[in-house]
Amino acid sequence: MSITKETKQETIQNFKRSANDTGSSEVQIALLTGRINSLTEHMQSHNKDYSCRRGLLRLVSQRRGLLDYLKGVDAQRYLDVIQKLNIRK
Repeated sequence: MSITKETKQETIQNFKRSANDTGSSEVQIALLTGRINSLTEHMQSHNKDYSCRRGLLRLVSQRRGLLDYLKGVDAQRYLDVIQKLNIRK
């Protein structure tokens, strides 16, 4: 269910803004999206796992907050992240 260290490092490499960047909004959104996708797969086969559902909703809410922040700070970075992660249609 959780993401591996290698997957996390790869995600950070793809979304970092500078050499030592591990905590920018883009990186955080990408990491949350990875966790959300894995929990979504889990929920498809275990649809009565209510504690997992609560955690999934919490992660979605966190990501929504970060996306709102990024949209307010820099709309172009927001659009780039959404397009890269294929979040919106």
